Amino acid sequence: MSLLSGVSGFFGLDIGSTAVRLVELHGTGSQRSLAKYAYMPIDAKLALSDSANDQQRLGQAIAQLVTQARVSTRNVAVGVPSQRVFTTVADIDRLPQAELAKAIRYQADALLPTPLAESKIDWAMLGDSPADKTKVEILLSSVPNNFIEQRLDMLEGIGLNVIAFEPDNLALSRALTAGGQNDVQLLLDMGEKSTDLVIVANGQPKLTRAIPTGMEAIIRSAVQNLNVDEAQAKQFVMKFGLGKEKLEGQVYQGIIGTVELLTAEIEKSIKFFQTRYTNQKIERMIVTGGASVLPEFPIYLANKFGVNVEIGNSWRNVQFSGGRENELLAISNQFGVAVGLAERTE
Repeated sequence: MSLLSGVSGFFGLDIGSTAVRLVELHGTGSQRSLAKYAYMPIDAKLALSDSANDQQRLGQAIAQLVTQARVSTRNVAVGVPSQRVFTTVADIDRLPQAELAKAIRYQADALLPTPLAESKIDWAMLGDSPADKTKVEILLSSVPNNFIEQRLDMLEGIGLNVIAFEPDNLALSRALTAGGQNDVQLLLDMGEKSTDLVIVANGQPKLTRAIPTGMEAIIRSAVQNLNVDEAQAKQFVMKFGLGKEKLEGQVYQGIIGTVELLTAEIEKSIKFFQTRYTNQKIERMIVTGGASVLPEFPIYLANKFGVNVEIGNSWRNVQFSGGRENELLAISNQFGVAVGLAERTE
């Protein structure tokens, strides 16, 4: 899943559940400037379907987007939906580089939910283990071979050269955090079907999860509890959200049960993190996707967890002309993954 060496110039491609997005940056290091960005809505079932016909339609949509955006390269770094990725932090013996890869593969076989022979694996060294000073800590990710191969065939079939696959949540953490930050941050990206959670400490992802509750589940609970159709429910949820004073609190009451399911999972993740990293405390949350536009949700999180909550800015590490700030901030909550993929440096 790693970038091939010697490739210069590529764009980031986020194949989401309801849209495909791309971002191309120019420059190196911290001096990246925005060259192109583009977005195209897609039928929700396309991104999730494995059927050849749906994959072909998805490929056609991506080809159309690439043509319209007029990107300057066919090289692409592609996001992998977090629901398709298994990621864990593991401790392994402190070994010479030559022996490390073999030890990781051996240990991965016991940790992964799918057989090693059927998985693409990737890992990154995080540093000393907090649990055992004789060991080092690695972030280990795996994706089923058949998913990667199918996606690769589809993208190569439309003339793209895939130079990297990367889990969406790792790309997101690159876009929404700044280098050199030493505090512990929890990133929350609410999509249609699920919510990505990443805890970043000292600039490194230490815990990642895909929680199977997203905007769709919240809107569905409004449909059921308010006895309205989906279009009306979506309108109510996006207008009133968790505002207890709005519409006599009916929307709040209609969706709070589902929101609490989500926050219970966030709480579990925080406890899991703090059990392993006993001397580190989450200091702030950064929200994006639906989590940043659901009214009153950031305030609800701040009160529930007693931390500062910020609206994420996907373009924080990207340079662009001053006149574009309003335009780009308006779509920031949708572009975290695509920007993070475009910001890859290795």
